[in-house]
Amino acid sequence: MVSPFVFVFIWSPGWIAAGYAARDAEPIFFLFMRFALAAAVMGLIIAISRVPLRVDRATIRDNVIVGVMIHAIYLGTVWWAVKQGVPAGISGILAGIQPVLTAMLAPALLGERLTPLQAVGVILGFFGRVLVLWPKLGMVDGAASADLAFPLALNVVGMVAVTLGTFYQKRHGGAADLRVSAFWQYIGAALVMLPIVPLLGGFTATWTTSLVLTMTWSVLVLSIGGVGIFLYLIKRGAVSKATAYIYLVPPMSALLAFLAFGETLTMVQVMGMAVTAAGVWFATRGPDKPAP
Repeated sequence: MVSPFVFVFIWSPGWIAAGYAARDAEPIFFLFMRFALAAAVMGLIIAISRVPLRVDRATIRDNVIVGVMIHAIYLGTVWWAVKQGVPAGISGILAGIQPVLTAMLAPALLGERLTPLQAVGVILGFFGRVLVLWPKLGMVDGAASADLAFPLALNVVGMVAVTLGTFYQKRHGGAADLRVSAFWQYIGAALVMLPIVPLLGGFTATWTTSLVLTMTWSVLVLSIGGVGIFLYLIKRGAVSKATAYIYLVPPMSALLAFLAFGETLTMVQVMGMAVTAAGVWFATRGPDKPAP
């Protein structure tokens, strides 16, 4: 039961890393480098562990598809949307679509049935997330709203992609060793991002100390550690439970910002943390239905 909370703790500073990266690099180029380096590091881990990298074509295909959906499309659309001016609070709330959409589709796609208590937990988790992010929503005028229509639509596309990618991982991507799966996922994500880089900002980056440290953190901690734990949670349990833990990311991020940087923590956010924690507790109760 430690893994879900380690995942939340690792994943929570991800928004902070994105902010630091945007200062010195184009987001799409940064993500391409992140995926390529993550594939290289995972290849090194596989070599040291002496895990057979050679798998059948179907396994490679399935993991490349998952990588494109949960890494390239998801992170690419979200990071690009934020770069275009989508407020982080709105982007964070849109990210809450994933657990809700997962809970709605799990019965039809995987035969996972939510108990009434779990369904209440999913709803509570979403509203708690909204409360935590409420002070950061920000308001935009009508003209700006029109300009943000396309980035917001892409943000939603990213949420749908990571949701469907999670289901695909559960059904098709769990046969291989998780290290091998992650390797091919990052290969697929990097190959898809490479031709997009010149179209969206180019290969532009100023390799400051801050950017190097952000890249190191993003590759080793987020991509290797955080994503690895997320894939493990998907493999070992119901996808609706695995994604429910994502609700805890904004509360943890707000708490870390309060402790580390002295940011204001409002009463609304504290209430949101309590509601989110209750929602996740409800959503993760009950036995997992074995995957078909």
